[in-house]
Amino acid sequence: MDLETFYEYCLSKKGVTEHFPFDQDTLVFKVGGKIFALSSLKQWESGQPSVNLKCDPDTAKEWRVQFEAVKPGFHMNKNHWNTVAINFDVSDLLLKEMIDGSYSLVFNSLTKKVQNELLAAN
Repeated sequence: MDLETFYEYCLSKKGVTEHFPFDQDTLVFKVGGKIFALSSLKQWESGQPSVNLKCDPDTAKEWRVQFEAVKPGFHMNKNHWNTVAINFDVSDLLLKEMIDGSYSLVFNSLTKKVQNELLAAN
């Protein structure tokens, strides 16, 4: 997966916004003001891209065993976040499923009011 595909896929989700809250390198995607994906632009430029994605703890552990590219979340809660090396042993299709799962976990943690506002927005 290339950066443009990753970027467009994350932004295609309902209510997603992009930010650089930490520095000019770390691209962060949020829904309802909460992070669901973050990635270093410098890593993309150097050919070693990765992304931090939220995940339920049991699935996070399973993926870490199953894929060499999946590690506990770098600088994140290790129980709920994975760092996934892109273009390694995780297919683009599975990476999209991981992004979807992260988005869903965060979206579903929002209040019903915020969820409805995001769904109603154009």
